[in-house]
Amino acid sequence: MSLKDTSPAAPAAARKGASTKPRPPKKPRAPRRKAAPLSEALPGPEAEAPAPTEGISAKFAPDPKAAAARDYVMPDLGALAVNLLKAAGMGQKAARQLMQSDDSSDASHTLHDLERVGRALMEVAGSYIRNPARIFEAQAALWEGYMSLAGSMTRRFLLGEEVPPVAQPGRSDKRFRDPDWQENIVFDLMKQSYLLTSKWLTDRVKQAEGVDPHTREKADFYVRQMTNAMSPSNFLFTNPEILRATLASNGENLVAGMEHLLEDIERGHGHIQIQQTDMSAFRLGENIATTPGKVIYQNGLMQLIQYEPTTEKVHKRPLVIFPPWINKYYILDLTPEKSLIKWCLDKGYTVFVASWVNPDARLALKTFEDYMIEGVYAALNAVEQATGETEVNAVGYCIGGTLLACSLAHMAARKDTRIKSATFLVTQVDFTEAGELKVFIDEEQISDIEKQMHQKGGYLKGSTMASTFNMLRSNDLIWNYVVNNYLLGREPMPFDILYWNADATRLPSAMHVGYLRECYLENKLAEGRMILGGEELHLDKVKVPVYLQSSREDHISPYNSVYKATKLFGGPVRFICAGSGHIAGVINPPAAGKYNHWLNDDLPPTPDEWFAGATDHKGSWWPDWETWLAEKSGPMVAARKPGSGKLKVLEDAPGSYVLVKSED
Repeated sequence: MSLKDTSPAAPAAARKGASTKPRPPKKPRAPRRKAAPLSEALPGPEAEAPAPTEGISAKFAPDPKAAAARDYVMPDLGALAVNLLKAAGMGQKAARQLMQSDDSSDASHTLHDLERVGRALMEVAGSYIRNPARIFEAQAALWEGYMSLAGSMTRRFLLGEEVPPVAQPGRSDKRFRDPDWQENIVFDLMKQSYLLTSKWLTDRVKQAEGVDPHTREKADFYVRQMTNAMSPSNFLFTNPEILRATLASNGENLVAGMEHLLEDIERGHGHIQIQQTDMSAFRLGENIATTPGKVIYQNGLMQLIQYEPTTEKVHKRPLVIFPPWINKYYILDLTPEKSLIKWCLDKGYTVFVASWVNPDARLALKTFEDYMIEGVYAALNAVEQATGETEVNAVGYCIGGTLLACSLAHMAARKDTRIKSATFLVTQVDFTEAGELKVFIDEEQISDIEKQMHQKGGYLKGSTMASTFNMLRSNDLIWNYVVNNYLLGREPMPFDILYWNADATRLPSAMHVGYLRECYLENKLAEGRMILGGEELHLDKVKVPVYLQSSREDHISPYNSVYKATKLFGGPVRFICAGSGHIAGVINPPAAGKYNHWLNDDLPPTPDEWFAGATDHKGSWWPDWETWLAEKSGPMVAARKPGSGKLKVLEDAPGSYVLVKSED
């Protein structure tokens, strides 16, 4: 299926996918901190906001003197009782709305999900049932841990000894930051008991015998989700910070939290849509995605933005960027300080970026091949018309990089040499070790997703993909906000990366199912069996220089998975690994002075061998990439203004396609 190029009036048509239903006015909340660019981000498609207590209204915070001493103040019992009853009533109302909202298809998919969970866990349980001796070993291991903890606590309580913890959270685990988790023996006992038990459960999955690897991965994921949900940090009476706030405010924090919950259910049209940041704090083109540019081309799948030059001279070869369409392009242009786009402009490049449409049912039959033809090929044609240049350098990010790799293999088969170098940001082309997302990939689950998309109009809802990514980091992206928003009754802070993360996109069913089956499930691209546009794709026919960027803590495109591409492309390859994860590892401007990166000119057989010979460099990897890119970008020429070529300006950046929201 193919759509003809639209006229400049198309932005209005593009907005038809957005909801026009007016929303009722929101109730006033506690004062918000003024929005400001923030630079801290978690590794992943998602990011972590600053600690919930920073910059938030002190309405529900304990008295400063009491907080300093971590006292549990005596509340006004009458006011506390009233607020607890009020919060309980609002909680019941929320529960009724959630139960009433589920239609038959949602209930059916939920039932299928529960069945999958049950089957995976029963496979693990069956491993132990078939070998009773392993059950006794497992029980002994748990009992030994509990006895060690009991002895430790006894020495601490009766003898006043300072004893090392039997179990402690990982360095990145932020659930137990409150000092009372260490200093108060009751909360410390709850914390260590929980950590012992949760580790014991995950160890049972890892050590189960006779379980196939995919089932083990699923069971491990499900057990971690359950143990994360049951953490004592998620409950009123077992979290010292929540308990202090409740006593100090006479339970007003819980009333405010239930108000937030009801608002989130209303926003999610009957489902909980947790607010991770203040969504009203940002406006595209005003305080986010602000780099000046113009839309100079558009079709049914994308708008092509050409940015205003910031230097008098630019490299002859333009730079064309293909971001992922699972999220919106402006992760590359959050603020001037974080913008990879602006940084490239300041280095003297003519930058083009594809802004993908937020598809609805009208684009349900769009395929991965359509994204290649109407995305990559259309962009190359448009760049030639806009600048007169037939040679470009290209960048692909995540699935945008997978598309770029497919396009390069297709172009190699057609003897098309317009792309002279390719940069891949956290991109997989071999999916045999594709990270935690593979938990959701098997024929049964893909068929279920396909059926679900068909029932919902031919596309995957943006909220579905957002929920999937949030589950990969559930402590940081789900339970952290359950505690902050619903139990502490606080507002989340304005945070640009979380705003982008919540600005979800839909996915056409034909493209999404084809991508999951051919790449994740069957690995056809890496094995030379994928066919697009009438050509069998062979990555070893791609001879252009390739720059492979990976991130050390990436759980979506693991660095060891990205490294596999070093053995697949047929031309010279430079591989680097950045610190942090899928987002922060990429969006790491040099001025921030954050993280580090590893370099090694050799490409040994395995990523472990590569790391063994790599050198550690402080700060961003961007300068290394720019040095590599400059050598392949040609001489300096006069800067090009958008609209100065054969293509005229359609509208200002960030364009209208990116403004379409997924009002599921």
